[in-house]
Amino acid sequence: MKIQSMIWKELWQRPTSMLTSLVAVTLGVAALVAIQNIIVFSEEKIAGDLESLGANVLVLPPSVTLQDYYSADMHGHTMPEEFVTRLALARMPGVENLAPKLCIEATVDSIPVTLTGILPRSEFQAKTTWQGVGMFTNAVGTDRGCCATGIDAGDDDPNSLATTRTIQKLGERDVILGPDVAAQLGATTGDKLNLLGEDFEVLTVLPATGTIDDGRMFAHLHSVQELSGAGPVVNVIEIMACCEDAAGSLITNLSAELPDTRVITIAQVVETQVAVNGLMSKLSWVFFSILLLVGGASIASVMYANVTERRKEIGTLMALGASRRFVTRMFLGKAAILGLAGGFGGFAFGTILALILGPQLLDVSVQPMPQLLAVGMFTATVVAVAASFLPARHAAGLDPCLVFNDA
Repeated sequence: MKIQSMIWKELWQRPTSMLTSLVAVTLGVAALVAIQNIIVFSEEKIAGDLESLGANVLVLPPSVTLQDYYSADMHGHTMPEEFVTRLALARMPGVENLAPKLCIEATVDSIPVTLTGILPRSEFQAKTTWQGVGMFTNAVGTDRGCCATGIDAGDDDPNSLATTRTIQKLGERDVILGPDVAAQLGATTGDKLNLLGEDFEVLTVLPATGTIDDGRMFAHLHSVQELSGAGPVVNVIEIMACCEDAAGSLITNLSAELPDTRVITIAQVVETQVAVNGLMSKLSWVFFSILLLVGGASIASVMYANVTERRKEIGTLMALGASRRFVTRMFLGKAAILGLAGGFGGFAFGTILALILGPQLLDVSVQPMPQLLAVGMFTATVVAVAASFLPARHAAGLDPCLVFNDA
């Protein structure tokens, strides 16, 4: 009988003895695959959000606990809109753009929607108290900042809101839809929507950006304040700060100008997210190592018990001419199959977990990572074979004469 046939016959005849070992190895690989999968795609999501994020500094009410930088206006707390005027008049070096927002929950035809009030650039330029401030028109090399930000011609296009998060003009009864909410409402450009008791005309439907803006509606800040009864307040003031100013004196200046607010930079949030991802990555390898050690110890224990149980069979094989090498290969072959099965099963189980938990817990879209299959199967096989080496050598060292004498 060939060695392959003997290995498979042994596995089929005694599956229960290896089940515990297989489960431990499978769980170890699954933990690694699931966590690493989520980490990789979480980092990709952060990078994508950074590219689409128009602001790198947020001014928030002091009571806000920031859970997600990219939806920081969803906390429900407010602060006076007058803070925007104070920042505009302060003429702080590095401030290129101020974007106050008020986010509320509303309904359109009984469908719940998220409505965000925004202030177009024309409002900044129209206010008498702000004239001469020069907002949005910094020149390179001036003491106002380090980047040129003159109003682009494209800002007259309402679709510019998707890429720059700013818009030049927005009427009091105009509304801009993200692609997801537009599809949900079945609305398109030019349609009329009843919102907060008033009819609004859809100015445009934004192109998809892959951010939370895709599921939002945007209207004039003052219209949202008036119709919702919130008054002259905002949830957040987004600031596009120039170059090193965002990480330098600007934060100190903002905190001094508005001491009753909380100032957050994107660098702080990203550093925290990266640190959490790094911790999760290390924990995944710890779980992987612990479970593989448990699996290896279990495999070694089962193999020793198997050798003791099959002493007569091993002695008979050797009496019929089986070499010590043949016996060793038989046990190691069985261990290799267990390792390969545990690695593949762990990859499949871990990938399924990542596909389910990623979107639900972290709002991260996850895809299978084939490279983790190779890592899992290789490591699990090495551990299983290494754990079985001593039991296999012990089996190969049995003396057929002593085995039959003991019987």
